[in-house]
Amino acid sequence: MSIHPDFKPKQRELIYEAMARHIASRIERGELRPDDPLPSERRLAQEYGVSLGSARHATRLLRYRGLVDTVPAKGTFVAERPTHEEISDAHNY
Repeated sequence: MSIHPDFKPKQRELIYEAMARHIASRIERGELRPDDPLPSERRLAQEYGVSLGSARHATRLLRYRGLVDTVPAKGTFVAERPTHEEISDAHNY
């Protein structure tokens, strides 16, 4: 069960895509700001009520779309000033 009441995947949507879309919207709303750390993938899996693999895939999608950066041995952080276009692409993927 997700602790995010507004996390509602669409019926035919892959869970990791829904999760990436939800995190992207949190970045867009300013809930997650540049340089803020994302919770660990294990913690994200717990928070969203998904498997660790789904959390990893969602993080990978966000990284691919330029919304987060991962620093080895440090963690994953919200990227500096993602553009509105990058965030919109993350919503529509």
